[in-house]
Amino acid sequence: MNKTVSALIFGFVLSLANSSEAQKVYRIGALVATDQFIPAFEGFKKKMAELGYIEEKNIKYDLHNAKGERDALKTLAEKLVKDKHDVIVTSSTTATAPVAKASAGTNIPVVFLSAGNPLEFVKSYASSGNNITGISSSSLDLIDKRMELLKELVPRVKRVITLQVPSGTNYEKARHLTLEAARKLGLVLVEVEVSNHEEIKSKISGLVTRKLGDGVFIPPDAAVIVVMEEIAQQAIKEQLPVVGPNIENVKRGALAAYSSDYFALGQQGAVLVDKILKGAKPSDLPTEQPFKLKLVLNLKTAKAIGLKIPKEILIRADELIE
Repeated sequence: MNKTVSALIFGFVLSLANSSEAQKVYRIGALVATDQFIPAFEGFKKKMAELGYIEEKNIKYDLHNAKGERDALKTLAEKLVKDKHDVIVTSSTTATAPVAKASAGTNIPVVFLSAGNPLEFVKSYASSGNNITGISSSSLDLIDKRMELLKELVPRVKRVITLQVPSGTNYEKARHLTLEAARKLGLVLVEVEVSNHEEIKSKISGLVTRKLGDGVFIPPDAAVIVVMEEIAQQAIKEQLPVVGPNIENVKRGALAAYSSDYFALGQQGAVLVDKILKGAKPSDLPTEQPFKLKLVLNLKTAKAIGLKIPKEILIRADELIE
């Protein structure tokens, strides 16, 4: 009789354990710097669903968008860490930096879905040595390629306007790479320092103008605080080509970009999160490079500024916005 009762009790406890495991709902916190990084989170969610994580069934998301406000990034990062999510995902170096700082010394896994400068947070690409891993967007690595693209699209360009953000996370490195890329091509870089979106908006007619240059180059940090639609509108008015640091800029009116695709990076990052939820440690997961880079051209913008894009560049393009 006792053996029977013991067996029943054991079976009941086991069923409770299985039920508890089946009802496990993972909590994922997310932080993006601006709207342009939302596609990374959308790609992440889509891939997570494909991996069996169904929203409100076995996973919940808590997305925060700092809208380009650096003070908000710090506050939101601290909140996400305080809420003790199972994993925190970020997009952009700018969004990852405050989360890395706030989560230092904790066991909360952090996965960046995109970061132009991963070595800001990890010991090496092979192993972070901490609670962080993720996907590099290669944004800084491609600065020279994007400068070459501007020169290739508009061979007559001589003076290039670039918006620099001294308070930006990648400012020093991005500025050095931008200056070096311009020097190699014999271009004169006209640096315009800005601090926030409101300053750009109030001074845009004097920042993006033919009086300063005959092309516009947007470094990664500046893309966090600019509203590309406003830059594009002013550039079209001045008949200036704009090359941005990511393809989302092109969808919002810039002429061209050569970069990774945030949506695809988000999907790539989901695979890392899946491994972590199944027991892997972030320090054991190498930082990955993007699987694919894309050249995207905005033909509507080209037409608006009176630019005929060479056929050989059109053939190379992965996507044309018409």
